[in-house]
Amino acid sequence: MSEEQKVSTRPSFLKWASLVFSLGILCLSIVLYMGQQEFMAPGPLKKDLTIVIPKGSGLEKISNILKDEGVIREPLIFQLGARYTKKARNLKAGEFLMPAAVSMKDAIEILVDGKTVSYSITIPEGKSSFEIVAILRSNPDLVGEITDVPEEGSLLPETYQFVRGDSRQSILDRMEQALDLNLDKLWNNRQEGLPLKTREEALVLASIVEKETGIASERPLVAGVFINRLNSKMRLQSDPTVTYGITLGAKPLGRNLTRKDLKTPTSYNTYTIDRLPPGPIANVGLSALEAVTQPAKTKYLYFVADGTGGHAFARTLKEHNKNVRHWRSVNKN
Repeated sequence: MSEEQKVSTRPSFLKWASLVFSLGILCLSIVLYMGQQEFMAPGPLKKDLTIVIPKGSGLEKISNILKDEGVIREPLIFQLGARYTKKARNLKAGEFLMPAAVSMKDAIEILVDGKTVSYSITIPEGKSSFEIVAILRSNPDLVGEITDVPEEGSLLPETYQFVRGDSRQSILDRMEQALDLNLDKLWNNRQEGLPLKTREEALVLASIVEKETGIASERPLVAGVFINRLNSKMRLQSDPTVTYGITLGAKPLGRNLTRKDLKTPTSYNTYTIDRLPPGPIANVGLSALEAVTQPAKTKYLYFVADGTGGHAFARTLKEHNKNVRHWRSVNKN
């Protein structure tokens, strides 16, 4: 080819190259535009859905989970969008609620905010540590084994929030911390003149009050009776302490107490010991702790069930025996 021919073809080549480049840019722009529209557009999810992102999941795995769950259509666009918005490294693990028709953009925001679906577990007051461990083990949304049953009375029963995948041990740890915090606060602000030397003694007495009545409004009065008995050097004579001395909280007694039970010595039987038991007989709620640290000021020394769910209180043994006879007549019927 002559020099003249080479020169004449160069403008044509450059023209075609420029045209191809322009078309490439146009196609890329169209693809980017369509990708952006897909990224911002409502997704295919037809109704609200809870999804779980396992710990350690990378961007590709997260996008595939969302695709499999029907939250997004194109995992690649989700990945590109996450990288473009510089949020790819901020996506969190956990359980999330994805609303119907959520866009990829909004799905990313949900995973970045980390507002996981929360659950709650309620631990009833007055349960033994064995019973609380059994409750936690039966919850399917918690994970992990509990190797050691906590000391009796070391846990604060109430409602605890958690997210799926939290460990059972973590709930126990939180219960122990809550008990320590509240017991310290209540003990430091206790009523003056109580016949209790330590906060541990207050906890023991609170556990007895907890087991004696399920009526919160009665607890300060029940606590006042026990405080009066301690001040008078009287035995507490609490039936729940007898039961605990037999079972140690490992399982229900499964029967009524007998006269022989009341007379059989154990370290917890307050019919046979002249003091508080060596430790709590249950895990107590805040109202029982408050009742013991701020008991009602009363002259009552006795109480017995009244047959209606509450208790009848008495100042003298004669009054108490009358209440006992009434309870037995009601209970017989």
